[in-house]
Amino acid sequence: MGHHEAAKPARALRHRALLRAGLTVTAAGAALAGAGSAAQAAPVAPAPAAGPSATATDLAAGAQGATGAVGYAVAPFKALRLDPLAGTGVDPLANGVGTQVGDFKPVTTALVTDPLTSGGALRDLPLAGRVAGLLPG
Repeated sequence: MGHHEAAKPARALRHRALLRAGLTVTAAGAALAGAGSAAQAAPVAPAPAAGPSATATDLAAGAQGATGAVGYAVAPFKALRLDPLAGTGVDPLANGVGTQVGDFKPVTTALVTDPLTSGGALRDLPLAGRVAGLLPG
């Protein structure tokens, strides 16, 4: 057996003894700190006898905060560019199809895809923009 394979029982025993002593001191300190804080607990406040319910006030404040938060969370999505390739040469939505029958006015799909191909956001779309206007923010 080589030197590197030899067991080192003295070091292992010292390490184990120090670990146990440290854990014992930690447990004793936690027990003393817990007993000291429990002895100095504050007295319980009596429940209000009359007046508005605390839960109704809390619910109203919570609803107001949630409504404000939703507005701030939704606003960036309403202004977010829907077509990231808009204005580039590789935009697949920039392809329009059109036709003309006889002397009638030509019909094309460019009218529908123009808000997207020009880099529009959700609020810039004809029908979806009105719906997005109902969202807060």
